[in-house]
Amino acid sequence: MAEIIQRDGTWTFDGDTVRIVPGGKAHPVRQELGETAVPLEAVAGVSFEPDRKGGRLRLRLRGGACPVLRAADGRLKDGADPYALTVEKDRTGVAEYFVDEVRNALLIEQVPDTPVDRFLLPGPTLPVSGGGGDGTASFDGETVRLTWNWKAEEAKTAGGASTFPLSRIAAVRWLPAIGLENGYLRFEPVEGPVSSPPKYDPYALDLWGMSKKEHTAVLVAAAVLMRLPGARAALDAPGAPPALTKAPEPAAPPASDHDALLRRLRELGELHQAGVLTDEEFSTAKQAVLRSM
Repeated sequence: MAEIIQRDGTWTFDGDTVRIVPGGKAHPVRQELGETAVPLEAVAGVSFEPDRKGGRLRLRLRGGACPVLRAADGRLKDGADPYALTVEKDRTGVAEYFVDEVRNALLIEQVPDTPVDRFLLPGPTLPVSGGGGDGTASFDGETVRLTWNWKAEEAKTAGGASTFPLSRIAAVRWLPAIGLENGYLRFEPVEGPVSSPPKYDPYALDLWGMSKKEHTAVLVAAAVLMRLPGARAALDAPGAPPALTKAPEPAAPPASDHDALLRRLRELGELHQAGVLTDEEFSTAKQAVLRSM
């Protein structure tokens, strides 16, 4: 058995399974996902990336094996990645030994690194909830519920919480906030996509990127995704792109678009006055906007 215990978490390998337990101060996505057992057949590779402070231990999973990675579609930062572990300087030798053990097992079992035609990990435990911005999303395996907070637009709050069964969902898409552009968690109804921006769409959360907790919306997306018949069909199709989770990257606002930047400044000021942002958070966000101007 190989084991490495760090403040960031604990990884153990018994020859068949890599068991991952996040640390107490790990990113909220990792904490909410909890303990994860990764079967050897789901592993495409493993590596240790050294740096001056120690390094990072990383599992590379076979394409399509993990619903969380599929829902994230490459947009998870290292801190939120369930399959990355920060290694302290005095434990680099243990990390390298861990890599050797997993690699040897992959060679002995002749595990291919090609994509798989089914999910090999169970995904988030139900019920699952997450999000932020203007509300919270929850899913119990049958029904999605979007509960709005006081920051949501009247177009959403007028009808109360949005509740709809899985049978009414055709697709789910998650995009984190990027730069000055808000992100979203959006559920597309079977009748067709809603044309309204996420800010006004009762089938979507508007994500502002003001806290790490917002990223937990990806866990709701993953839990729904793996239960959609369309997602199963898309995954089964050889070479099919992740159409149910792939969302277009938002275009960065031009440098000359001062109106958008000024609107962002006003929004930040309102959030600060309302007590949503601390002085430090407001100052940091404000400086980022000013640098863009």
